[in-house]
Amino acid sequence: MKKILIINGHPNAASFNFGIAESYLNGAVASGAQLETITIAELQFNPNLQFGYQKRTELEPDLLDAWEKIKRADHLVWIHPVWWGGLPAITKGFIDRLFLPGMAFQYRENSVWWDKLLKGKTAHIITTLDQPGWYYRLFFARPSVNQLRKSVLEFCGVKPVKVTYIGIIKGSDDFQREKWLHKVYNLGLQNK
Repeated sequence: MKKILIINGHPNAASFNFGIAESYLNGAVASGAQLETITIAELQFNPNLQFGYQKRTELEPDLLDAWEKIKRADHLVWIHPVWWGGLPAITKGFIDRLFLPGMAFQYRENSVWWDKLLKGKTAHIITTLDQPGWYYRLFFARPSVNQLRKSVLEFCGVKPVKVTYIGIIKGSDDFQREKWLHKVYNLGLQNK
């Protein structure tokens, strides 16, 4: 049985991203997968990596719990909007505080290389846009995806990392949103 963790990075509980997370969860539950969730906006933590990697800031209980969920998961499903080409600040802060040396990766002594401590996990990024996905890829080179996929997840050993773009959200009607929710339900059903 696949262990799936849904990580919702939208700070607004009234957003369409919460509907997307629920649709994926419902599909995955119907498949028989084991499910856990993290709603980053509900966590109590300081998103600022105040000292960088020079000095470790103690992890708050919510971050410790989130890290245990990440360690237990086989498959990570990241759901977030694209704002100014990137991740919401709270999502970036969550990554900064948790994906640390000794936890997600480890630099090798006297080397430019590192060990990837999250090997064996897979991921899927489901991101919402106010532009077509093809436009985001071609004209902006998809900075949020590059950051999360390449510079975080693959850097730490998570592979493969698939991506689904949902948009244009702005101005979309109920019919279009239902189509997107059905698509995401099927991703959950297939554990993708």
